[in-house]
Amino acid sequence: RYVVLTTKHHEGFTNWGSSVSWNWNSLDTGPHRDLVGELGQALRESNIRYGLYHSLLEWFNPLYLADKESGFKTQNFVLKKTMPELYDLVLKYKPDLIWSDGDWDAPESYWNSTSFLAWLYNDSPVKDTVVVNDRWCSNCSCRHGGYYNCADKYKPGTLPAHKWEMCSSIDKLSWGYRSNMNIAELMDEASIIEELVQTVSFGGNYLLNVGPTKEGVIVPIFQERLLALGRWLDTNGEAIYETKPWRVQMENSTDMVWYTSKGPVVYAVFLLWPQDNVLELSSPAPSPDTQVSMLGFAGTLKWQKSPGEGLLVTLPYMPPSSQSGWALKLEGVK
Repeated sequence: RYVVLTTKHHEGFTNWGSSVSWNWNSLDTGPHRDLVGELGQALRESNIRYGLYHSLLEWFNPLYLADKESGFKTQNFVLKKTMPELYDLVLKYKPDLIWSDGDWDAPESYWNSTSFLAWLYNDSPVKDTVVVNDRWCSNCSCRHGGYYNCADKYKPGTLPAHKWEMCSSIDKLSWGYRSNMNIAELMDEASIIEELVQTVSFGGNYLLNVGPTKEGVIVPIFQERLLALGRWLDTNGEAIYETKPWRVQMENSTDMVWYTSKGPVVYAVFLLWPQDNVLELSSPAPSPDTQVSMLGFAGTLKWQKSPGEGLLVTLPYMPPSSQSGWALKLEGVK
């Protein structure tokens, strides 16, 4: 329900007309368009939240390289380039989210991160609504921020205590577009759904990356993956959106059943269809009032208490389609 655009990556090219990026921005050269503004308008018309990715550092900028050479005792790059751009992005586009990156070289005292964030949260036009990640200085990740990224493609083994986000990429080898990618190097629908379900059961948000071509096109194979995920969410989104982690995240015996919850309702998302059409759930404790249904399927399902703990659910008799992942809605369980 939110989109994050790369406004500027580590090479320094800005996708809006930055006044401190003369002739190296999308208004002065290339498409001659304000891509940050155009996408923002389209997203807001679709009621989708708008996030802006921004790299603090620039690999080739002489000002940054000179500051680095000084051991970050000078701040010419920060004062003349990166901070003016951050303030400009907030004032001009009023983002819902700022996804900072390129933080690892230097401490907070070089980046002026705390000063910017204090302004953002106290005085900026988005002070009451904005959300930020955790990449604002060396040693910030997983310690400071509205929510944590921790690392690219981060997967916690246990339930984190702080809100977090898993950023992943359909192309396993790149965040940008590669003209030489092949199908084996891309995530398939099943692995995307598996990653999404695992992330949400651990209380995380899922941010899935695609790299557009230099013409700004999302290539058909990426479109196909995104549309497939959208179709899956049309059916199973109730088990994903606005849910919270349950007391158990997954079945101990397998990483193929994952749980989420919404109030008293528990959702069990299973990634493999059992051969005998009976799904064993050992974690939920049933009661006489327990009702089981399957998202996208009318009516309730038969269940019985399993010999050990939990319940055995008789699934609808239907050969599972090529779809991966099905969600059971459990009411009246503990």
